Amino acid sequence: MCNNNNITVTLLGTGTSGGVPSLGCQCEVCRSKDPRDHRLRCVALVESAAGIRVLIDCGPDIRQQLMPLPFKPFDAILMTHIHYDHVGGIDDLRPFSVFGPINLYGDEKTCDHVRQIMPYCFGEHLYPGVPRLELHTVRPHEPLRIGDLEIIPIEVMHGKMPILGFRIGKFAYITDMKTIGDAELPYLDGVETLVVNALRFEKEHHSHQLVADAAEFAHKIGAKQTYITHVCHHIGLYDEAEKRMPEGLSLAYDGLKFNMER
Repeated sequence: MCNNNNITVTLLGTGTSGGVPSLGCQCEVCRSKDPRDHRLRCVALVESAAGIRVLIDCGPDIRQQLMPLPFKPFDAILMTHIHYDHVGGIDDLRPFSVFGPINLYGDEKTCDHVRQIMPYCFGEHLYPGVPRLELHTVRPHEPLRIGDLEIIPIEVMHGKMPILGFRIGKFAYITDMKTIGDAELPYLDGVETLVVNALRFEKEHHSHQLVADAAEFAHKIGAKQTYITHVCHHIGLYDEAEKRMPEGLSLAYDGLKFNMER
């Protein structure tokens, strides 16, 4: 029997900014035939039992990611930040305008930048056929209600750049994080299922976590199950990398779907 308090999360993409395989690379991961080693840019789909559908980010692979799914409206597009691998597919959402305006939610900086990079979608005289976009500014810690989902934006640091993660009940989705302030941690209290970024195991990065960082963060907030996303080809082959994951962590892959109670 379906629990009306459940949500289903599908990770439509789990790769870093260049995706995997990486252009021009001939490493064993990029040559792998295992579909779990093929990673499109990061996008997550959250669906409630009541039928509410929310996308988290909308990168340049979105057309390919949405093609196999039922053609139904999205109630919200949540934007973590303005980098191309997270918003580069917004124009490809134009077919969904048949259902009405496409509602995008992000912090003030992200919304302003969307207006700058897609000026043809805003103003009095719109180019025929452009996506019908409506931008909504959200702020950290101020709950957002989308249908039966309560979404709490969380602020994390992508290097020196503040960006957003999102909490929905006992689930949290955080990508492109390098650090998080202690003041944010209470807003993650009680999270049981976490999706969080980690590029690879070794070699420090200026704006992204490594697997050990992600494990430490997951332990700090008490997550019971953590999925690692936004990974690059240096993570290694899926089967081998999964064996190296610390306790409580699993390496996510494109198409991974899980259900949980909010």
